[in-house]
Amino acid sequence: MKIYADRFPTAARQLLTDLLVLAWVYAAIRFAGWVHDLVQKLAVPGQKLEGAGGGLADNLAEAGGKVGRLPLVGDELTAPFTKAADAARAVAEAGRDQQDLVGQLALALSIAVLVFPLGLVLFGWLPLRLRWMRRAASAKALAVAPAGRDLLALRALAGQPLGKLARIAPDVAEAWRRGDDATVDALAALELRRLGLRAGR
Repeated sequence: MKIYADRFPTAARQLLTDLLVLAWVYAAIRFAGWVHDLVQKLAVPGQKLEGAGGGLADNLAEAGGKVGRLPLVGDELTAPFTKAADAARAVAEAGRDQQDLVGQLALALSIAVLVFPLGLVLFGWLPLRLRWMRRAASAKALAVAPAGRDLLALRALAGQPLGKLARIAPDVAEAWRRGDDATVDALAALELRRLGLRAGR
């Protein structure tokens, strides 16, 4: 399968377009990564909340353990420390939940940012590029087939501008019907040129 045209202007345009598409995809991925990192910064308060809540819970549990060893009143004094440690653990859990939520939001937003640019590539540029490759491969196969030149010439008669056809022969359709080799070759070459291909390759 042919990837690029034979003729320089068409091949240069295709190569430039391919490079621009690659740059577009790269920029879209980088931008999505930047959006992800930016949104992920919203998780910093949750990290601090988790760290503070976890540290406070550990300290309260440790203090409750020490108070619990006091004779006579230790068990009664431990209950408030245990409740406070549980509350601090709940704060730490809320911090973890906030981080998870921010992480999910960052992922969703970065994917949403990628959908449009990658959609343009997958549903806009790629089908056009593949269609050209299929047409170029078919045209090249026709160019070397015995009756393929006639089909290419007929396609040129049907699709090329009248001015280009008139430059080939004064009565180009009649010359094609007669099977004039020079006219058929010129028409086939004209159709191949439309795709950026050369007749002899």
